[in-house]
Amino acid sequence: MNLEYFIAKRLTAAKNHKSSVSSPIIKIATVAIALSILMMVISVATGIGLQKKIREKVSAFNGQVIISNFDDNQSQVNTVPISTNQDFYPKFTSVEGIKHIQAVANKAGLIRTEETVEGVVFKGVGKDYDWNNIKEYLSEGNLPDLSKSNYTDDILISQYLVDRLHLKLGDVCRTYFLKEGGKGYNIRSFKIVGIFNSGFQEFDANYIIGDIRHIQKINKWKNDEVGQFEVFLNDFDEMDAKGKEIYKQTPSNYNVITISEKYYSIFEWLKLFDFNIVIILSIMIWVAVINMIVALLVLILERTQMIGILKSLGATNWNIRKIFLYNAFYLIAKGLIWGNGIALLLLFIQKYFGIISLNPQNYYVNQAPVDINFLFILLINIGVIIICLLVLLIPSYIITKISPVKAIRFN
Repeated sequence: MNLEYFIAKRLTAAKNHKSSVSSPIIKIATVAIALSILMMVISVATGIGLQKKIREKVSAFNGQVIISNFDDNQSQVNTVPISTNQDFYPKFTSVEGIKHIQAVANKAGLIRTEETVEGVVFKGVGKDYDWNNIKEYLSEGNLPDLSKSNYTDDILISQYLVDRLHLKLGDVCRTYFLKEGGKGYNIRSFKIVGIFNSGFQEFDANYIIGDIRHIQKINKWKNDEVGQFEVFLNDFDEMDAKGKEIYKQTPSNYNVITISEKYYSIFEWLKLFDFNIVIILSIMIWVAVINMIVALLVLILERTQMIGILKSLGATNWNIRKIFLYNAFYLIAKGLIWGNGIALLLLFIQKYFGIISLNPQNYYVNQAPVDINFLFILLINIGVIIICLLVLLIPSYIITKISPVKAIRFN
């Protein structure tokens, strides 16, 4: 019987052996690995999913970069117009990575019904407006038709405002806009043709969307004057860098801000998710490592006699250590398979059925969004395997201290 065959036989016997001590320890270690990878995959998928969803919602209503007049205030309302006769409009060719640019204008108003009054911001949009950004939030009705030669009275309103104003699809609502100079009101009657529900209450509680020509007429602006430009980028992660480039390519009397600057508190809050994810990953990896160390030490102590026999037959310390590391890898792989399988099942259920709901006042979304990125999941699994095996090299060093003579006598 050669040494390689003997080692293989002993390795098989070690895997199949079910002692009263090692069996529960091994099961606990496998379950710990499964739970650890389960928590890591879910925390990364939900954390990144929430970040992406909130960023998408903020971008849908603002773009990633906003260009306005420097004299205009940075509130939700535009008071100083900006001309559409610009080198960067309707195509921003001087900066790469820009997907779309659109002209809009905001004006504060009041919607009054027989029962209540609500303050709103009328967002005027034109034919260049990209409805695809908010189409997914349309819950009822249709989008306003802006293709007519004359301005349309059709508006898009949120479910939040519809409920508070006791309105419904097809109703006509009277909206009051303060005249320039603060003397009197301009009254407009708008027809509700569509209802949206973004779950982002900061927008749902304020915005109605309609024809920009209403604002131009009320403010006595020219046809080529708007409130601001909204710029959409191909890559959201390049927002800060592209914002600086856009600022350099626009006239000095124009202000350029990114949505991360405009909604600073929201984006600072989103950054906390990165820290939370790192903390969860660190804790779960340590849980997995500690359980694997305990399991490996138990296996080594129970196989002391086998270690002595292998050494007496000429096996090196490293060959014997590899036997136990192979066993450890087997347990890790088994835990990863179970953990990943359960995690992906739960994530797909949440993605397609939205079982877990969230309070939009606190989280800006109605249900917990998930981002199933298989590359991230693969990297997490590879990281767990590498870290566990590297750490397990330390307890396996105890094998080098076992004497063959004493080990064979070990009972």
